[in-house]
Amino acid sequence: MSSETQIAREPGRLADCCRDRASSYELLTVAEVAALLKLPVSWVYERTRRRGMERIPHFKLGKYLRFSEREVLKWIEKVRGN
Repeated sequence: MSSETQIAREPGRLADCCRDRASSYELLTVAEVAALLKLPVSWVYERTRRRGMERIPHFKLGKYLRFSEREVLKWIEKVRGN
């Protein structure tokens, strides 16, 4: 097994090739998005069920919703019309 493969398999550690990419994709939970927007968690859940421009960008990891911080910030700018 190569040393890169071994490092990648160790819990809590990313291989050097993935570290830069991972830092640019901060994943947020529903509670973190609600805190970022200073809105109730229920508002965030409601926006995940909307269609069109009102739908906050998200994806599911199993049963859990996750949000890209960068995509949420882009979405806010788009909704604001900037």
